Amino acid sequence: MAAIVTGLIPILRTAVDSTATYKGRTMWFGLLCIRLVTVFLAQFPWKTLNDDFHCNTTSSYCIKACFNRHFDNSVVMAWHFLFILLVLSVLLMELFSSHLRSSFQKKKEREMESQSKQEAVSDPTMTVGGRMMIDFHKSKSSVMVYLFSIVLRIAVEVLFVYVLLSWVLPKLNEQFFICNGQAFDCPTELKCVVRGAAEKRMSVYALLFISALVIITSGLFCLYSIGHYLCNG
Repeated sequence: MAAIVTGLIPILRTAVDSTATYKGRTMWFGLLCIRLVTVFLAQFPWKTLNDDFHCNTTSSYCIKACFNRHFDNSVVMAWHFLFILLVLSVLLMELFSSHLRSSFQKKKEREMESQSKQEAVSDPTMTVGGRMMIDFHKSKSSVMVYLFSIVLRIAVEVLFVYVLLSWVLPKLNEQFFICNGQAFDCPTELKCVVRGAAEKRMSVYALLFISALVIITSGLFCLYSIGHYLCNG
């Protein structure tokens, strides 16, 4: 439990303490927190995967060999890696907003030095409640970066769904499967089974639900941003 609290603290602190914001920012960080909690809970049934794998032999070597052949792709580490990619997709917009805030501050400093209150360049930010708000109506480049971060988030979630459906679920059949042990000097046919397959499938379904939620939400935000900021000018 300490690991999840440690992971949530910097995400929540970044979402609250930032001096710059943009439309949907709180929701993106909220979805990141939900994703982190879901991954943390979903990995519990997989912690005993080595002990849950059984074959009709007493040779530990043959069991481990069949285990490596059956689970030929990483499971939990793939989830963690894709979560890092999701964080990077949100961090992209955070870096861009930080760049705009820095540019805005430098512009104000130049105004104070020149004692001029008018600038020819349009300011793509506005202040709301003491925090700098990116105004997408004034900056098309900001909209494009925002859309790119959303599309990147959708791409990562689609990849995550592919990993779950192609790498994980096919390995969780309730019936036994045949392991050919001739390649590693074991009996020709070993019958192996994964114990607790129902719990492991339920954890995968939970991850699929969160991915579907993020994909739908991101898709709607992408369509809204295109229609509201680009098509309507």
